[in-house]
Amino acid sequence: MIEIDDRALDTLLADDPGGPVVMLNLLRFRPDGGRESYRRYAEALGPLNARYRLEVEYLGDGGRALVAEEGQAWDMVVLVRYPDRRAFAGMIRDPEYQAVTHLRTEALVESVLQPTTPGVL
Repeated sequence: MIEIDDRALDTLLADDPGGPVVMLNLLRFRPDGGRESYRRYAEALGPLNARYRLEVEYLGDGGRALVAEEGQAWDMVVLVRYPDRRAFAGMIRDPEYQAVTHLRTEALVESVLQPTTPGVL
């Protein structure tokens, strides 16, 4: 599954511990122009970044996995911080976001999108 549905957003909000959320994005691009399509998607999000106060904390190309099951190497890893889960859900439901989400869908073969919160050992 590549896209987020309303039920997943409702669950995200229901499980909200409060405070900021950092979304872990693991991305596997389509071999035929997926990276370029994802770049266009990221550029199209520019106006939404300020509105929802998101910050890309890290963006990196994936390398060969050292410890993982077969098929778990990712093309890119992105960590995006949102002030809270409501901001993330608001962005996903924003008509301006909905107008460009097809670029993300066209770009990816597979992805993981996982909310994370500060933790302690």
